[in-house]
Amino acid sequence: MSAQTPNKYTPEEYLELEREATYKSEYYRGEIFAMAGAGRNHNRIVANLTGECYIHLKGKLCRTYSSDQRIHIPENGLYTYPDLLAVCGRDQLLDEHKDTILNPRLIVEVLSESTEAYDRGEKFRLYRSIPTLQEYVLIDSLRVAAEVFRKNEEGLWTLASEAFDGESAIEMTSIGLTLPLRTVYDQTEGLLAEVAG
Repeated sequence: MSAQTPNKYTPEEYLELEREATYKSEYYRGEIFAMAGAGRNHNRIVANLTGECYIHLKGKLCRTYSSDQRIHIPENGLYTYPDLLAVCGRDQLLDEHKDTILNPRLIVEVLSESTEAYDRGEKFRLYRSIPTLQEYVLIDSLRVAAEVFRKNEEGLWTLASEAFDGESAIEMTSIGLTLPLRTVYDQTEGLLAEVAG
């Protein structure tokens, strides 16, 4: 018995399917990968971040999009949906459908047990090909922990800061926002005691 070869799709075929789909999928090198659903804490963290970013950026040249916004990285071919992204200035769009952004300045991924290795490893490597990207933030949904990676003037990515308790904060200099972890984790289940401690 031979192993079955996965179907290969062109980017155009992927986009046609994705625009009609009832669920989100990533695309990379001809393969389509269904994205897993998110847990309650994950969704609460994304909602908290979205709300705080909206308030902070209201009336400014930057804006955020949450996890239903697809991005594309022409340099490596990835199509994906970050948990949160920020664009400053005009949105650069893939095509006339105006549903795929090319120029995020900030990307935030909320880690879960099933996505942590990918978000820290291969996905971060692929994201680093985005010329406009300045910061990559990882927020853990299983424990109170956050990391901010920043591109320096030489174009090298470094761990700029990390925080592990409710009294600490993360600084997203790409959009000029500092957020206490207490705010990021507000109303999460099972993490409140840890944040309150």
